[in-house]
Amino acid sequence: MQLDSGPTTAFYGTFIHSKSSQEIEIISNGLLLVSASGTIVSLDKDVEEENISKILASHGNSALSVKKFKKGEFCIPGFIDTHNHAPQWTQRGTGRGLLILRWLNEVTFPHESKFEDPKYAEEVYAKLVDGFLKQGVTTASYYGSLHLEATKILARICVEKGQRALVGKCNMERNAPDYYRDKSNIESLEETEDLIRYIKTELDPQGLLVQPILTPRFAICCDGELLEGLGQIAKRQPNLMIQTHFDEAMQEVEATMQLFPEFNNEADLYEHYGLFNDRSVLAHCIYPNEYEIGRMKACNVGVSHCPVSNTTGGEWGAAPIRRYLDLGIKVGLGTDSGGGFSSSILEAMRQAIITSNARQRMTDGKDKELTRDEIFYLATLGGARVCCLDHKIGSFAPGKEFDALHVSMLPEADAASTMIEDSDSIETIFEKFVMSGDDRNLVSVFVRGKSVKPSQSRQSK
Repeated sequence: MQLDSGPTTAFYGTFIHSKSSQEIEIISNGLLLVSASGTIVSLDKDVEEENISKILASHGNSALSVKKFKKGEFCIPGFIDTHNHAPQWTQRGTGRGLLILRWLNEVTFPHESKFEDPKYAEEVYAKLVDGFLKQGVTTASYYGSLHLEATKILARICVEKGQRALVGKCNMERNAPDYYRDKSNIESLEETEDLIRYIKTELDPQGLLVQPILTPRFAICCDGELLEGLGQIAKRQPNLMIQTHFDEAMQEVEATMQLFPEFNNEADLYEHYGLFNDRSVLAHCIYPNEYEIGRMKACNVGVSHCPVSNTTGGEWGAAPIRRYLDLGIKVGLGTDSGGGFSSSILEAMRQAIITSNARQRMTDGKDKELTRDEIFYLATLGGARVCCLDHKIGSFAPGKEFDALHVSMLPEADAASTMIEDSDSIETIFEKFVMSGDDRNLVSVFVRGKSVKPSQSRQSK
């Protein structure tokens, strides 16, 4: 494979990535080359330092400077947040203990309505994207508010700051306050298509960073006509992604079935309207029955597991993630902030272990707990598969784009993570990061080979 013309970047040291949900690869003394366009050109393993220049020369650039990782440092793929409510950035941590419909009406809808003001959207979304990049979220699947202009602002800021994102205007025409709902189904669909055109033809026509995603909030807020219209858009644009909530809470499931008595379950409902397929990102998926799990597998949908919000809201729930993984269903992690109090994927990884431990007890050992390697997969390659981006990101396979995190567990990181010792293996250092690290351990954040972690001065503005 030939390098792009122009400058390239080289990294030398330890690289850690998932090859599957069951297999993690730790590459020591790896030499990774990145092209000017941000594509991984090669990843050589077990390279002795004295041989680096020879390998660089074989790629036509023997004078290339090399970034070397010390012991206690390593490189991993960027984190992928598969379910995130962008307008809820400033309400994280509020409304604890409220059941979902009360939480929406008393906390969320009043807050999201503020994004009718473009200036407010500009201010909040700039801090949002900075905040997620700081925490290593190189890709996010964002629900916008129902406001077209604010959602365009969100998409533009993602491009300006260099974050990869799926961005959708939230569709919700009923069962919400008059001050916060689409005026009509026609307007909701027209504005959705306007956003799609804006992203695809004006903002990012090459699809380098941002793509649109259909975003019916959930069936409670969308009648059959609106869901039908969204399904028709999906049919006309077969590469368009789709996201919604699915089997999130018993209160939500019961309300949905009352509104759609012609269906026996949510899988049939969304499949009927053309919104349940291999491009669908279904958030939560806590309470599916056996039939629904079968349809999830058959339709190759993606599951966004949100363990923080599922265990700290008004209704505690543990999704059957072990079952999904065993069946080969696509699964990634979501912060669900602000339904979840934390915007950290590391926090979601740890809570996924805790929730799976509870699930193991609930099933008398049938659903085994998730391992460290599995939660790392969910945060990286698993999330890429859910977002249908695994051909581009999620691992360090040559030909993919370099979305990555330079992690340091050294004392100068000044983090609260577990201290490392001279006797620690890289496996131990990696586990200490997964279980105790935070954003302070992230020296650099890369998207398409470009450093995008905001500086301290930029974050404080």
